[in-house]
Order: sequence, then C-alpha cells, then structure tokens
Amino acid sequence: MPRPRARGCRALTASRWSRGRGASRAAEHFPRLQAFKMARTIKVNPDAPQKNARFFVLDSKKTLLVPTPRLRTGLFNRITPPPGATKDILRKCATSQGVRNYSIPVGLDARVLVDLVVVGSVAVSEKGWRIGKGEGYADLEYAMMVSMGAVSHGTPVVTIVHDCQVVDIPEVLLEDHDLTVDYILTPTRVIATGCERPKPTGIAWSKISSEMMGKIPILRSLHYREQQAGKHVTLQDEHRCLQETRSQQTAPPSTVRRPRDHPQLEPASVRGDHVPSNTVYIGNLPWDTRVSELKRALRELGTAPLRLTWQGPQHRAFLHYQDLASAQQAVSCLQGLSLGTNTLKVALARQQRASDPAGSRAGEPHPGPDLTI
Repeated sequence: MPRPRARGCRALTASRWSRGRGASRAAEHFPRLQAFKMARTIKVNPDAPQKNARFFVLDSKKTLLVPTPRLRTGLFNRITPPPGATKDILRKCATSQGVRNYSIPVGLDARVLVDLVVVGSVAVSEKGWRIGKGEGYADLEYAMMVSMGAVSHGTPVVTIVHDCQVVDIPEVLLEDHDLTVDYILTPTRVIATGCERPKPTGIAWSKISSEMMGKIPILRSLHYREQQAGKHVTLQDEHRCLQETRSQQTAPPSTVRRPRDHPQLEPASVRGDHVPSNTVYIGNLPWDTRVSELKRALRELGTAPLRLTWQGPQHRAFLHYQDLASAQQAVSCLQGLSLGTNTLKVALARQQRASDPAGSRAGEPHPGPDLTI
C-alpha cells in the first residue's frame, strides 16, 4: 500500500526543511512543553531538523543524549559542552559536527533514565501514528531503551515536523514494533495526540535479521543478555527456519523436502569425495583477532559451538556443532558478522570421506590439526 501524501503540499526534503525557518519555529514550542520542563535527561535524534531542539536541551542545562549514527558504535552519546560555553558554542554543539566533537559514549551498564524522547518523522497523524524513513532505527532505538530499562510506557515521545507532514495514516500500515508519538510540534501547532496505541515493549527479535545483528554490536550484547535471562530471542532467520522445520515434522513423509528458499541454510552439496559436515568454516578473520573475541561474538549471537578449531595464521577458524542442523542454523545466524573492519566468510565446511585420507580438494575449507578449544 502506498504511503499517504498531503494534498497540495510540495515535497519537502530534510535539507530544505532544516535550512528553512520552519524547523526553527516548530522547535520553539519544545521548551514550552510541560514534559520538557519536567525532564532532566532528553534523547533527541541526530538529524538536522532537530538541531534547534538539541540546542534548547543544552541551553536549559539538561542532559542531552543523541543516538550514534546507525547504531554502529553503541546506542547513545552524551553531548558535553565545554565549561562556560556561550550560546553560540551551544549552537555549535547541537550541530552534527558538534555532536561528533563534544560527545561521550554511554555504555550499556550506565543505567540511564530518559525522561523525554524526540524522534523525526516522514509523516505523522494527529492520532500519534508515525511513519519514519523506512529503516526502522527510531523504532529499534526505543525498543533498545526499553530493553535497557531507560524508558517506560509513560515516557513521552515528541516529533517535530512541518505542517504538511501531518496527514491521515491508515492503521493497516502500523505494526506492533512501530513507535507512536504523544506530541507533534509544527511551525503553527502543538498537537497532544492522546495516543492510546501501545508503544513497543521491547526488542522484537523475530524482526531482527542476522545481518543486522552483525552490523550492530550493542544489539548482539542485548541479545545475549536477554538470552541469559531466559527471554524469547529467536531471530528472524531462526524463526523462519523453525517454522519450516515444524511444517516438515507435521507433513506426510512423502511431502517432506529440505527448504529451497534460503540458500544459506542449505548443507554443502556433495562434490567429489567430500560430504556435508556439522562443522562451520569462518574465514576472513582480521590478522589481529584473538580467539577470545570470536568466542565472545559467538556467545552473544547464541551460536557457541561444542568445540572451536583455531587457525589464526590462516585467518580462519572451524566451529564444531552437535549435528548438521545446528551447524546450518549457526551459518544462518552468522551471516553478515563483522570483526574489526572485516565481514567474515561463513559456510559449512566439508569433511573427508573415510575412503579418502589424502585430503580435500584445493581451495575447499576443512578443519585441520591446529588448536582445538
């Protein structure tokens, strides 16, 4: 279904909206909100249209938290202006460059309590229903804050937009993990939405792909913590695999077939004198990677093997699992995993048939006699 558009409203890019006076006028409502006056710690997204909102937080001597771009290096940065900063310096601190120059990372164990959240929107309805850029970062940031205990169901959410971005949004476009807003600030209006639709209650792991897990380290840490706490943390790839496994188990024997729509879950095809094994090959390891770093990443992703064969000088390792199904699931979960600047190569290894002790074909990964852990 196409996204709603406001009639008679020219397309507004983020740069045109932020360069104009509209964003500034809309943000002027922000410090007048009672929720702003009561808040001590405020999270504001790093986009240009919210630059003035960030300035008002700093000018009011409140704690400003800004999410890290695309969550690559953590969840929050705390913006810390230099002592005795003038308003001009505070305005510089509120810019994207200032966010980079005056920020301090906030760790997962910092026990942050966020009193007010500001997010950007592509479109928002007066009911408080919101559409973002389509990447889901604002929804994920909020869900991660819930998981950390940084926000609760009563934490107000504000969005600052142009008047033409306030439109009717069909409820069919919304999903359970979508974030709603309590206040909409435009150049001409302050809208208290009174939204009754529940906000996300945590991370919807079934919506998280293995590729996203590989790109966002803090997400892996939260996954490991929730897994240790006994929570349901099945990832999107695993969830799909489990559904297919259940359907196979309930189907008549004659109709049971190995799924063909997920190549990364396929066992290695039999070629020559090699057969699929319950061992997973990890390649393209950075030269300075330690085995402890790889083991920690595997634990965080819930893919710790029974044994690990380390071949660091060859920039590779082999993970030994209980059976082929466990190895296939690990391959799925580890797709897209990065260590340092390297994206790792992940595939099922091949084991030699008993009739061929001479070794594998050239170029095919197979576990050797190196360090087994």
